[in-house]
Amino acid sequence: MRRARWLAPWKDSTERPVIYHCITRVVERRLAFGREEKEQFRTYLRMYENFSGCRVLAYCLMSNHVHLLLEVPPMAAGGLSDNELLHRLGAIYNEAVVGVVAKELAELRQRVKSGLADESLVRELHERYTYRMHDLGEFMKTLLLRFSRWFNTRCERTGALWESRFKSVLVEDGLAARTMAAYIDLNPVRAGMVGDPAEYRWSSYGEAMGGGARGDGKKARAGLVRALMAHKGYEADARHWAGEVSKDYRMLLLAQGEEKLQEVVSEGGGREVKVVRKGIRKEVAEAELAQLERSRDVALGKMLRSRVRYFTDGAVLGSRGFVDEVFTCCRDRFGTTRKDGARKLRGNGAAAAGRLWSMRDLRQAIG
Repeated sequence: MRRARWLAPWKDSTERPVIYHCITRVVERRLAFGREEKEQFRTYLRMYENFSGCRVLAYCLMSNHVHLLLEVPPMAAGGLSDNELLHRLGAIYNEAVVGVVAKELAELRQRVKSGLADESLVRELHERYTYRMHDLGEFMKTLLLRFSRWFNTRCERTGALWESRFKSVLVEDGLAARTMAAYIDLNPVRAGMVGDPAEYRWSSYGEAMGGGARGDGKKARAGLVRALMAHKGYEADARHWAGEVSKDYRMLLLAQGEEKLQEVVSEGGGREVKVVRKGIRKEVAEAELAQLERSRDVALGKMLRSRVRYFTDGAVLGSRGFVDEVFTCCRDRFGTTRKDGARKLRGNGAAAAGRLWSMRDLRQAIG
């Protein structure tokens, strides 16, 4: 019996948004994503973002898996206007389909005005499409299904593309969202694919810095602004990216790179163990950090050099109060012996212990 997904207890709130880290993997971990596949997936990602009203705060498209930091805002009080509904439909449907809906809406509005129909008919027409909006499950389902159909047609294959259902972790805004965004953008650095996360074009930071194949990166910059500054009331606006926001995020990323112990043969023929660093060369990073004239969070930087299982399997991540709040609202999911929700981060997540807390105590196989 599969475990119920962790959804925010306030997911139906008309005021409070929810942030999730979503992870989905290709079946059998196949390396199915090349350049064309990544570009197509990002195209669909932006299409369904515009349709659904959900916000992509950070993302990274790897060769066999995808990371998304997704904000699900509440639906506007009173729902969408007719014009807003049609605008959103235009993100995923062609003009002919949108035109048919527009005509049907106009006719219904006229009938309501004439007293020949009830307003409930207009609501029913809206709900034909809005049930897929502002909803985590519907966003992921429609996005992954759309890409699967494209991929299977292109590769002349049938069957499932994705490995079971996607994972998700409920994330608090503020430090947890900022750290999660950095963890996502650093995937290609940890994998040894690039030295600087700005060089990887299929990530939020790479798109924000380079603009990607299309556009100028405004969507990516706006998403990162929201991920980094939502706790301070910042909206998803790319204009806030320049200045301190981008500098602070750059410094968090620059502190990264993976260090490994490797045995090497010295000039005299002896063997010694040296630290080998993958990522930005230390002198380059130090020079840029000095130029920015800001301090960096060394503890979090070191933590993010490794895979942190709490970020994918912790269920809920945030401050102690945030995790305990979710625990209290979902008390029926636990046995009577458990008294509180927040669990201290250990292993590779220990650097954030006391600042970030998890719902799950992942003592085993933390690596």
